Amino acid sequence: MLRLFNTLGRKIRTFQPQGKERVTVFTCGPSVYQRAHIGNYRTFLFEDILVRYLEYAGYKVKRGLIFTDVEDKAVLEAARKKESLKQLTDKNIREFLGEMELLRMKIPDYLPRASESVNEAVEIIECLIERKTAYWHKHNVYFDPLKFPDFGKLFGLDMSKWPEKKRRFHKDTYPGIQWNLGDFILWHGYKEGETVYWDTRIGRGRPSWNIQDPCMISRYFDETLSIYCGGIDNLYRHHDYTLAILESLRPYPMAEFWLHCHHLYVNGQKMSKSKGNICYTDTLCREGYSMQEIRFFLIYAHYRESLNFSKKNMEAAVKKLREFKDLVNAIEGQAASKIPRDSVISRRIKKVFSDHMDDDLHVREAFEGLYKIVSGLDIPSLKESEASGIRKALGKIDEVLQVLF
Repeated sequence: MLRLFNTLGRKIRTFQPQGKERVTVFTCGPSVYQRAHIGNYRTFLFEDILVRYLEYAGYKVKRGLIFTDVEDKAVLEAARKKESLKQLTDKNIREFLGEMELLRMKIPDYLPRASESVNEAVEIIECLIERKTAYWHKHNVYFDPLKFPDFGKLFGLDMSKWPEKKRRFHKDTYPGIQWNLGDFILWHGYKEGETVYWDTRIGRGRPSWNIQDPCMISRYFDETLSIYCGGIDNLYRHHDYTLAILESLRPYPMAEFWLHCHHLYVNGQKMSKSKGNICYTDTLCREGYSMQEIRFFLIYAHYRESLNFSKKNMEAAVKKLREFKDLVNAIEGQAASKIPRDSVISRRIKKVFSDHMDDDLHVREAFEGLYKIVSGLDIPSLKESEASGIRKALGKIDEVLQVLF
């Protein structure tokens, strides 16, 4: 049975979906004020592997991915480029969806945008104000974490360190991996001269980043989500904010499992514009790597381990994949068009893959196990039907990995 590390509680648990066979997955999507880089895609590829393996295991999956197209950074970037917010974010969303397809990611069932969910955000804010977990201060609306029992339970926040003096944080996001010990913003009230706003029942303004996930989740799912996932940086502030908002409205947990993918580093340093080490997929393509090879490098390390991108590490992973594909091509050539036969070898291949993937999605160990079996075969001596059965088993596995065929 599939076992996953649940951030909520910090332990490996046997996965059981909320529905009998239907799995609901929602993931933090990209902030589309800029183009996504390979560090961003590492998280989305981990989520793609998760969804594909759930389907491989026989589950029906419904997934949503959120586009954050209204936030402080996007507003500032659009102004800097002298274009509308919609022009900026539409272009980045188109590029993101195009790269998803090139990286062989499944396109989620739901792709809501924050800009299309303003009415839902207003309804939630009105409800939170009525329940006194949120309040107006000047032109903004803030959420008071002290009004939510067990706030910070996802991160494991020590609430004894919460300051006695009232503090408010009015930005959508703050730099660094840290906690803002105070009230967080839900609604940016309009200020004179601003160009991005909506006229709503609660006045003119725009929803904060913090409320966008809850309003888009509630649009599609009434029940506890099977899995909610995103990048490890969102474990600071953002996901506990999302959880507190949604669970203040609903008398049941937001999600049964919380999964977080760790960072991608470049030569040991975090990827950032200030360091000048941002890397995009087309940069790697110009260096001779295929999108399949980029995908393989980004999924190869376990999602709960930091991954270091370097020329040496990239070359080592790609060499391993190319060697394995040569072996698979040889098996395919041996198989001819014979009806596949389920043999001891094909059953071993399927078992090795499932055993490692069931252990918290250990892609590296699964791939290494497959490599060991296949590289140990005397391929020319395989019977055609046996080779065909091996090819069929690997083809099914590659519906998850998407790197072999």
